[in-house]
Amino acid sequence: MTFVRCWAVGIVVLVLTEYFQMTLLHDPLVGPAGVGSFGAALALVHLPNLVCVVLATWAAARVHPEPWREMPARHVAAACAVPAAAQVLLLSLRPGVLDLAGAAFWMSTGVLLAGCTVGLLLDRLVWTS
Repeated sequence: MTFVRCWAVGIVVLVLTEYFQMTLLHDPLVGPAGVGSFGAALALVHLPNLVCVVLATWAAARVHPEPWREMPARHVAAACAVPAAAQVLLLSLRPGVLDLAGAAFWMSTGVLLAGCTVGLLLDRLVWTS
């Protein structure tokens, strides 16, 4: 049951932050034509996605209760499962991103790994304070 609560919080936070990112940043600034350069993709797509993943990971980790949060494997599974599942869903819905030679796959994977790491670090910093 503890995983379900963590994942539910992670889903809610990820959906809300991605919705705000899409409606406030992506749609008005990027539009259907996409981005024209790597810098624009980084600033308008990947960095906002990083913030969404960090917040979802942090929120899920915050609601993971004792004594299970002291078990590293369980804590990582509770905190990072939702962003990882969202990544798998993205890759299954957009098969063009699956090109291992393309930058989009590696950037989104890097965003996932960095976001989960920063979210867990934030949780650890707040938890120990």
